[in-house]
Amino acid sequence: MENKYLEEYKKQQLRKCQLKQLDILKETDAICRRHHIDYWLDGGTILGAVRHKGFIPWDDDIDIAMTAEGLEKFKQIAPKEFPDHLMLQTPEKEPTKEPISKVRDLNSFYVEESDDFSVDYQKGLYIDVFPMIPYPSISRNLTKKITRGISKCYSILHHKHYYSIRAFAEFFWFSFKYVIYRIIWSMACILRPTNTYYSNEPVTNGYGTQHRKDSIFPVADIEFEGYSFLGPHNPDAYLKDLYHNYMEIPPVGKRKIHSIYIHSQLTPSVPQRANKDDE
Repeated sequence: MENKYLEEYKKQQLRKCQLKQLDILKETDAICRRHHIDYWLDGGTILGAVRHKGFIPWDDDIDIAMTAEGLEKFKQIAPKEFPDHLMLQTPEKEPTKEPISKVRDLNSFYVEESDDFSVDYQKGLYIDVFPMIPYPSISRNLTKKITRGISKCYSILHHKHYYSIRAFAEFFWFSFKYVIYRIIWSMACILRPTNTYYSNEPVTNGYGTQHRKDSIFPVADIEFEGYSFLGPHNPDAYLKDLYHNYMEIPPVGKRKIHSIYIHSQLTPSVPQRANKDDE
């Protein structure tokens, strides 16, 4: 049963949520530009930039991507330069619900359906940071089959299980499939060139998407909410890989806010640490 009061509350909070996420993106952009780290708007965020010049009106998250090497550099630098209300949340530092790095705002609270309240990780507003890696030059259908298999098996194996015969059988069956898919992927990366395509690490590529490297690099400025951020070099090609007919507006019934609950600010104000460049 849908709670109309909760849905109305989320709609009231949506723009506040978007503006706070925009602030997170601005901080991230400043660090990346200062240290020459390439990133680019990804997913629904690049779609919003092209189709709406900002957020998709019903969207409540921001996605960016970096090369795996760029993300490692960002992990070393960003925590030292973020203001105190931001943190870089990584799977290595917190038991997160998914293997994705996020820039989290600590002065907010954001609940999604998959959040686990038995696990202690920060749940403030965030932007996702997806690492992208070179892909082997194999057919799109084969890429989709392998990455979907890896992503599905990983998700099932890392999902909370209750003791049962079925859970026991699933563990062995999907562990076996995961190993096989990983071996096939490794062999493809060894035997086929990897200088044409880029995409998400297979564990987070459940859609089986891949992009031509020249549709991403060199990254280029693009407008989002009246500010200049970095986007893929050819947004049209990039978006066609993701959504095909991306300019088509979905029907009203599919315009869903992702979150279950949004609280955009926990306290009236949080003193921010001065940026090192201002000291």
